[in-house]
Amino acid sequence: MSHSCQQHKQQIEEALDIATRICEQHGARLTDVRKRVFELIWVSDQPAKAYGLLTELQKNDPSAKPPTIYRALDFLLELGLIHKLHRLNAYVRCTHPEEKKPCFFLICTNCQVVTESHDQAYKKLIAKISKSRDFKLHATTFEMEGLCQQCV
Repeated sequence: MSHSCQQHKQQIEEALDIATRICEQHGARLTDVRKRVFELIWVSDQPAKAYGLLTELQKNDPSAKPPTIYRALDFLLELGLIHKLHRLNAYVRCTHPEEKKPCFFLICTNCQVVTESHDQAYKKLIAKISKSRDFKLHATTFEMEGLCQQCV
């Protein structure tokens, strides 16, 4: 196993440990299906579509149906373990699931790489807008499309 492959495996294991801990904190269970969907999203370099995830899930569980995948995705979203990119109708891993702070996504329209970003200025802007509108914000998803450094 190469160093980067070993490092990637360790990152996935750490992500699963964090996911398990978050589930326990919420009195929820990371079932085998939820765990597998989480892993599939986590290892993907591209945003994952629900039916692509279902196809992968069916390799080990032929009885899996669309409701199976959507229930797992809803669960993972609710706990903040993954993010939904509405523009792409796809899912990506959350890089900081234990930190509840606003993030935004940079989506490369050429190579489809998605970068999750946290920025103090963005956080302050969201707070300012919410406060000025007397709006209690629960969640925000801001997606920007363009070209990443490699594709420029």
